[in-house]
Amino acid sequence: MPEKTLAESSRTGAVATEHGAASPQRWWILAVVATAQLMVVLDATIVNIALPSAQHDLGFSDGSRQWIVTAYALAFASLLLLGGRIADLFGRKPAFLVGVVGFAAASALGGAANGFTMLVAARALQGAFGALLAPAALSLLNTTFTDARERARAFSVYGAIAGAGGAVGLLLGGVLTDALDWRWTLYVNVAIAVVAFAGGWLLLGNHRDAADAKLDVPGTVLVATGLFGLVYGFSNAETHDWDSPLTWGFLLAGGLLLAAFAWWQTRAAHPLLPLRILLDRDRAASFLAVLLTGAGMFGVFLFLTYYLQLNLGFSPTRTGVAFLPMVGALMVTAQAGTTLLLPRFGPKTVIPLGFAVATAGMAWLTGIGLGSHYLGAVLPQLIVIGVGLGLVMPPAMQLATGGVAAEDAGVASATVNAMQQVGGSIGTALLNTVASSAATDYLSGRDATSRPVRAQATIESYTTAFWWSAVLFGAGAVIAFVCYRRGVPRQAPGAAPVVHM
Repeated sequence: MPEKTLAESSRTGAVATEHGAASPQRWWILAVVATAQLMVVLDATIVNIALPSAQHDLGFSDGSRQWIVTAYALAFASLLLLGGRIADLFGRKPAFLVGVVGFAAASALGGAANGFTMLVAARALQGAFGALLAPAALSLLNTTFTDARERARAFSVYGAIAGAGGAVGLLLGGVLTDALDWRWTLYVNVAIAVVAFAGGWLLLGNHRDAADAKLDVPGTVLVATGLFGLVYGFSNAETHDWDSPLTWGFLLAGGLLLAAFAWWQTRAAHPLLPLRILLDRDRAASFLAVLLTGAGMFGVFLFLTYYLQLNLGFSPTRTGVAFLPMVGALMVTAQAGTTLLLPRFGPKTVIPLGFAVATAGMAWLTGIGLGSHYLGAVLPQLIVIGVGLGLVMPPAMQLATGGVAAEDAGVASATVNAMQQVGGSIGTALLNTVASSAATDYLSGRDATSRPVRAQATIESYTTAFWWSAVLFGAGAVIAFVCYRRGVPRQAPGAAPVVHM
C-alpha cells in the first residue's frame, strides 16, 4: 500500500470497526478466513484418499482404519460449542491464531507418525484445534461484514468453500499421494497455516464481545459428552449392528445428555448456548438445512469416489479432477443464491429449490451401471447436484449466523459447524449401512463367487446409497419449505451489526 503499511492499515481498520464502520481490510480478512476454513474442510476428505497408502506404510488393520477418520470427527464435533464460546469470551483473534497454530502442529505430528497410535492422536488433536478455529473463523466473517450485499457475497464464498472443500480435498489428496507421499496430505496444512496465521496476525484486531460472561462449565461437559455419544454411536454403526450396545447405547446416552444440556441452558446464569439462538425460526430451519446437507453429501463424495476408482479405473488424481465440475457449479450458484436470489425471493423459495435440484441430481445418479461412462452417467449429474447445493449451503450458513448479537456470534457459528459435522456422521452410518445391506440382499440366492455378480452387487450398494441421499435432500426441501418464514429475511431489531475486530 503506498501510504500505509498493511499493519498500520489493519490497526486503523480495527479502530474504525469498533465505532460501527466497515473494516477497510474486510476483503483481505475474508481471504484469511476462507484460507483457514479451507484447511479445516479439506481435512475431512484429504486423508481419506491417502488411507490405503498410510495403512500399508504403518501396518494397521482394516478394522482400525476407520479411527483415522473417526478420531478427527469425535474431537471436532464434541468441542465445537466450547470453541465457539471461547472465541466469544477471550477474543476471536487469539482463538483464531491459536487454532491455526495448533492445527498446523497437529498436522505435522500426523505427517511424522511412526505408528497407528501416533496418527490417531494427531488426528484427534487436529479435531480439537479445528473446533477452536472453525467457529472463530465464521464469527469473524459474521462480525466483519455489516453491509447486507457485501455480507451476502462474503457468505457465498465461505459457503462455497464449506460445500466444495470436500471435493477439493479429494483432488488435492490424490495429487499429493500420487506425486509425493501420503504424509503430505497432512504436511500441506502447515503451508496453508503459515498464510492464514500471517494474515490473521496483521489484519485482525481483538475485542471480547462476551467479556463480562463466564464459561458455563456444566453446560460444556453436557454438550461435549452428548455430541461425543452421538458421533461415536453413529460411527460404531459402521462396524457393529444397530442393535449393538456400542451403537444404540451411545446414541441413547448422547440424546439424554443433550436433552439435559437443553434443560440446563434455561437455568444457567451464563449459558453456553443461549436458547434465543435456537428459537429464531429461520435460524433453526438453517441449522436443519446444514444438518441434512452434511448427511446427504456423504453419498456423493464417498460412494462416487469408490465407483470412479474401483469401477471406472480412475486414479486418485483423476478422481479429484472428476469432482471439479460440481465444485464450479456450486461456486457459481453460491454467488447467485446469496447475492441475487435470497434477497429477492427469500429462503422459503431459494433453499427448498436448491434441495429439490440436488434431489433430482442424486436420483439421476442412480442410473450408473457396470458399462457406464463418466461423461454420460456422472458429469451431468454432478453439475446438477452442485447447482442445488450452491443454493442451499451458503444461504443457510448466512441465515444461521445472521442477526445474532455480537456476544453470541462465536457460539452461533459453532452450532452451524456442529450441525454439519453431526450430519456427516449420520450420513456415514446410515448410507454405509444401507449400502452394505443392499449388496448382501443382491448376493442372496446368487453365485457370490462370480466376479460379474459381485461387481453388480457393488453397483447396487452405490445406487442404494444415492437413493437415500436423494431422500435426505428431499426431506430437506420439505422441511425448509415448512419451517422458513415467508418473505425476505430482515435483520432483527437489536441484533446490532456493530463490528468489533
